[in-house]
Amino acid sequence: MKRRHLSMRSPRRLVALLGLALALCLAVPAAASAITVYAAASLREAFPEMAPAQTYNFAGSNELQLQIEHGAPADVFASAAPEEAQALFRDGLCSRPVTFATNTVVMLVPNGNPGHLKSVYSLRGGGHTIAVGTPAVPIGGYTRELLARMRLSSILTNNTVTLEKNVAGITSKVALGAVEAGFAYVTDGRIVAERVEIIRLPRWAQPPVRYQACIVKRPGADTAGAEKFMKALTGSRGRTALKKGGFGLPPSA
Repeated sequence: MKRRHLSMRSPRRLVALLGLALALCLAVPAAASAITVYAAASLREAFPEMAPAQTYNFAGSNELQLQIEHGAPADVFASAAPEEAQALFRDGLCSRPVTFATNTVVMLVPNGNPGHLKSVYSLRGGGHTIAVGTPAVPIGGYTRELLARMRLSSILTNNTVTLEKNVAGITSKVALGAVEAGFAYVTDGRIVAERVEIIRLPRWAQPPVRYQACIVKRPGADTAGAEKFMKALTGSRGRTALKKGGFGLPPSA
């Protein structure tokens, strides 16, 4: 019976094959980890549309600013007004903020308009229920600025007002019919368009609504991932998603 002899080259060939397999494994890039983005509630549709793989925390800009000041694990912060992002920048907690979007304040009423409100002036008589952002949250500040320009600040005292911590709370109450009207961004009205009617407000009374974003500076932050997100946000991908959501856009760089 013939005996089969293993070639002396077989172990070397085996080692070579194992080395090749290891090299191929190392050549495959690891999946990029998601960054954590703290963003104004009005961005809750546009941001996931632009970058669905990231981790998001949507809330009132003022609330998110406070969380970041207390060490929250954010990599990017996007606020619905310059004040919050600029405050973090002054304190050395984020990079120089960049304006990436604009918006418009509107009045929302539930479908069917149960309060029979033809315009914002219909609220002057009082007796209605309306949802408004708190003074500290951007939509609340913008609303008060707009009403002051129209000399309609009195509607906040002669109607029953519920104060909401973010714009999502306002749109939810209007969509559910819990209030007869609410002041929100036009982009939020679009999110619940099947359940609300949008009443436009005069262009001359509109405050300048500017969204700003920055990279958070903290130990352990994913700065490289945050820089990629910011590049996408200010680039064609971000501008396309924001425009689709109804946001205005600043001039491209």
